[in-house]
Amino acid sequence: MNATMTRLPRFAWLTLAWNMLVILWGALVRATGSGAGCGAHWPLCNGEVVPRAPAVETLIEFTHRLTSGVALLMVFALAVWVFRERTKGHPARRAAGASVFLILTEAAVGAGLVLFHLVGENESVARALFMAVHLVNTFLLLAALSLTAHWCGSDAPLRKDAMRRDGWVFGVAFVGLLLVGVSGAIAALGDTLYPARSLLEGLAQDLSPTASLLVRLRVLHPLLAVAGAAAVVFVAARVLLATSEPVSRGWAWAAAALATAQVVGGLLNLVLLAPVWMQIVHLLLADALWIALVLMAARALALAAPVVAPDQPRAAA
Repeated sequence: MNATMTRLPRFAWLTLAWNMLVILWGALVRATGSGAGCGAHWPLCNGEVVPRAPAVETLIEFTHRLTSGVALLMVFALAVWVFRERTKGHPARRAAGASVFLILTEAAVGAGLVLFHLVGENESVARALFMAVHLVNTFLLLAALSLTAHWCGSDAPLRKDAMRRDGWVFGVAFVGLLLVGVSGAIAALGDTLYPARSLLEGLAQDLSPTASLLVRLRVLHPLLAVAGAAAVVFVAARVLLATSEPVSRGWAWAAAALATAQVVGGLLNLVLLAPVWMQIVHLLLADALWIALVLMAARALALAAPVVAPDQPRAAA
């Protein structure tokens, strides 16, 4: 493989890492209530290209917009590079094309939050729905970028027979993590708008029939998180029992470890009353878990051996 072909996978992984940083900074924008830092203006910030004498909230929001713009350019550059270096029909091309579409929809949802005033102290159902859509789009973007990076260094596409046989197993885990993510986004919004001074006060808010819908929905997130983590560990166990292929097993171990860490992180977030830094760590674990699941599936579904049930003998590598 020549130097140009080697640099492409590195740039693809760098693009994925940069987008993760942008996502985490976006969580900082929400957690600090800085979403209205640029007013109801987009793409300008308070009607200016570069805000003068900005407040802290404006700096946080403006930095997020700048880094998001860089992410957009990187994804476009990655797609152009992939289409130039990979042949027609290569799976990396499809993943790169999906990345471009999803980062455009990501920008559109972000702009909608600002233009429709669904930031700051807004506690409407519309904002919760936008946050849910934003989360799903973000996860799909991370999946597309992860697959682009994976296939830039591999020519092993998904096998149709493996998809028919085992695709549902991974599909259940994917849907489970999406539900966990959506409930987590709503719970985080509730924590931001209705902070509790103690764990008991937070539990009382969750169970109060007069509390905001955003608060009452928070109780669903821990339940879904445990179920989602269990589903990921179950799928990882199936992969570990199915093959001795090292890459598949590596991603399976990573997914199982991250699922466990995510549950522990969620408990810490609850006990510590969701401080900003812990919310960022919790989201980082969620993103990393999602990526590990995507890459575990991509590798496992490219193998000829089936993903067998845990009580069956392990298939040959």
